[in-house]
Formats: sequence, structure tokens, C-alpha cells
Amino acid sequence: MLLTSRRLRAALLAVASASLVGAVLPAPVPLGIGDSLFPHLGNPGYDVLSYDIGLTYGGDNSKPLNAVTRIEARATQTLEHVNLDFAHGTVQSVEVNGTRARYATSGEDLVITPAKPVHRGSRTIITVRHTSNPVGNASDGGWVRTGDGLAMANQADAAHRVFPSNDHPSDKAYFTFRVTAPKEHTVVANGLPSAKPRAVKGAQEAVVWTYRTQHPMATELAQVSIGKSAVLHRTGPHGLPVRDVVPAADAQRLEPWLKKTPAHLEWMEERVGRYPFETYGVLIAEADTGFELETQTLSLFERSLFTGTGYPEWYVDSIMVHELAHHWFGNSVSPRSWSDLWLNEGHATWYEALYAEKERPLEERMKAAYTNSDGWRKAGGPPAAPKPSRPGQKISIFRPVVYDGSALVLYALRQEIGEKAFDTVERRWVSEHRDAVATTADFVKLSSDVAGRDLSGFFQAWLYGQRTPPMPGHPQWRSAATDGPEVHR
Repeated sequence: MLLTSRRLRAALLAVASASLVGAVLPAPVPLGIGDSLFPHLGNPGYDVLSYDIGLTYGGDNSKPLNAVTRIEARATQTLEHVNLDFAHGTVQSVEVNGTRARYATSGEDLVITPAKPVHRGSRTIITVRHTSNPVGNASDGGWVRTGDGLAMANQADAAHRVFPSNDHPSDKAYFTFRVTAPKEHTVVANGLPSAKPRAVKGAQEAVVWTYRTQHPMATELAQVSIGKSAVLHRTGPHGLPVRDVVPAADAQRLEPWLKKTPAHLEWMEERVGRYPFETYGVLIAEADTGFELETQTLSLFERSLFTGTGYPEWYVDSIMVHELAHHWFGNSVSPRSWSDLWLNEGHATWYEALYAEKERPLEERMKAAYTNSDGWRKAGGPPAAPKPSRPGQKISIFRPVVYDGSALVLYALRQEIGEKAFDTVERRWVSEHRDAVATTADFVKLSSDVAGRDLSGFFQAWLYGQRTPPMPGHPQWRSAATDGPEVHR
């Protein structure tokens, strides 16, 4: 997909969205910002500034939680209707700026009709009282039921299965979580505690925990852990607070893994600069998710990754670095659209591979990726123009082409411009776009600026071509799928 065509589509979408949200609609309809992979995600007309999410957990992870989500947003255009992404919960009431508002559901949208239009430029507070249901198809994401409670896995489009939101990574916001849970449970969430846990007045068996982020966050990165957990504290580089959350019974067994994190942080900082957030840690859940996840400041891991016998130590180490690397690439610098996912996963895989280089040489891994690259592109699309997910399998956008196939693009870039220029690109990327969103076009421009020449043709072939271009410095490398006619979409 050409960069120019994406810009044109975005411009046409903006015009269409303006007319949709400004008109009186005959019936509630789901909107969306036109993301090519998730067209109904996100909503036009406003920018979320902050979320304040209250959750009440009764100790049974098979029952819905009572919840209140308070959203502060700035209107970017006058709105007679405000759409939020929300599914898998029951809405009990909605208020806009303290006044009750009418609401209806349409698809996975909650369509709100305020008593008065929300005017462009105004700050608006939307309060939704609802339930948040942890029971359902685990493959859809959202709440993860663990052996002793709950955790979240909201990637790619599942935060709105937990709380009403503008569920797209292009709209980052600050978060506050206020979670009430039985006193025998421990609650940990993104960010740092903003108040000491306190007993609920008149209910001695319940405690309220409060956390707040110091940096904006995409909804897909939200994390709340509720369980009979141990929270282990240590110090990382520059005095960084490091806290790990593990099943209490496993704390001693997992300590050999947990104590590695400060060294992992130092290793990453040597390559790309200072860690971008207020804290970091590992959340180990007794759950079978089939994946690990870079939830901001508290990465989610399956317990079996550390307690099983099928993985060598160097491999587990490299996976821990992969999720940590996302905190620079994907969390601090978030994708403007889901088609920019290669920037997240390609970079995390790149640093995973660098960390494991002594056990598996980088060139060997990249050569293997090159061999498979054409097949990956045929199955999943080029790195920056991935095919949509398969019906009913939303996380199927996470294909090999966005992992090793995209790390291969970074290897080709380093081969093309040299290691010193490549390292400059990496450091400037996470510095210049910190706490923001960025696009593939932004990465192409920065790389060209650092290289001192136009690299748009290089990236056009590597990111959008159906075939993998020749590898700079390795003209002898061949893909296993190079025979036959080129496939065009």
C-alpha cells in the first residue's frame, strides 16, 4: 500500500467523519477512525485526556465486576452524539458533564446523546456506570482469568471489552485505577500507587487500591492484576523502582528469573537510551494465554514460561528482553495505525535477537528469516501493509511477518546505512517521539535524514513489496518462495 494512498484515504475519512458526527443520525451507528485492520475501532471528534476507572471485584472471577469509568476528553469538533468503544458489559447509566444522557448500543459502540451538543474545543467529562464481565471467549482478549484472580490482555482491540474507551493506540491518555478487592487479594496496575491501600468504610473485608500513570498510555496497554500475589521490589538503573507481581507461592522459585530485570534494563539503555517510564516489572500469571504481553510498566507473562522444562535459559531471557524493548518501541512510541505494527514487533524482535546473539548468531537468524520472508509476505502481507485478521481471530494480525519478517527490514536498513547511522536512528526515534504516536512515514523520514539521502525507494520495496528485495551485503541470500509469478493485492 503506497504512503500517498494512505494519506488520501485519511483525508477522505476526515471529511466523511465530520459530516457523520455533526448530523442527527436516524439510529445509533458504530463509527471508527477508518483503521485499515480494525475499521470500527476508535471514534472521531474528540481526544481523550484521561481515564479514571473504578472496579469492584468480589473475589469470584466468574462474576461481572461493578465499574465506573470517567473519561475526560477535548472535543475536536461539535458533537451531537459521542461514540465510545464498549462491549461485553452492561451499561447502567451515562452522564455528560454531570447531566444524564441517553445512550444506545450499536455493534461494539456505545452511542451517547448528551442533553446538549458538545462544542468544539470544550473539555467534556463522560461518566459511565457499567459492569465489566471477565467471562467469555478468552481468545477475544480483555480480562484473563488466572488461578487466583484476574489480569488484562487487551491487545489488539480488546480494552473496550473491559471498560468504555476510545480503543485505538493513536489516542493515548493518562490513567487512574481505583480497584476494590477482598483484603486477601493484592491489586497492582499500570504506573505507581497514588495512595496507600485503605479499608472500605463499613466493609472491613475490602480494600481500595489506587494507581496512576505518569505518562500517557494506549488503551491496549492497560493492566490491572488482582490476585493472591507477592509484590517484590528491587532497584533498577538510576534508582528506577522495579516491582514484580507473582503468585505468592511461587515467589522463591521465580526469583532467579526476576532478579535479571535490572541487568536487562541496563542492556537496553546502553543501546537506545534511558527507560521511558516511572517503573517497570514483570507480572507472572497462572494462566494459559499462549502469549506474553508488554502492558505498560508491568509486562504480562505466563507462569509456564518460567516453570516449564521446554525452554533453555537464554531463550526465556530473550523473551523477557522482547517485552521490555516494547516499552520504548510500541509503548512510549505508539503506532498511529495498526498497519504500523511492524515498528513495534520488528524492533522488539530485533533486540530480542541481539540479546540472544551469543547463542544464536544474528546473521544466522536473519538469513533464516530471509529464506522464509516471501512465504510470510504471501500469507500475511508485507510488513507495513498486513492483511486483516481472519474472521473471529482478531489477534491473527500477529503473524511471523511482523516479528522476524520485520526485524529483517531493520537488519537490511543497518546493512544499507551502516551500524553507526542505524544506532543513531534508533536513539533518535525513541527520543523524538517519546510519549507520542508515530507512523511508518515518520520512520522513513528520520532514517533518510540520518543517512543523508532519500531512502523512500529502499523502504517502499522492503515494507510494501510482495517479494523480499535483495539483502544489502548478502546478494547470495535466497528466499524459499522466489519461484513463480509475483502476487499483487
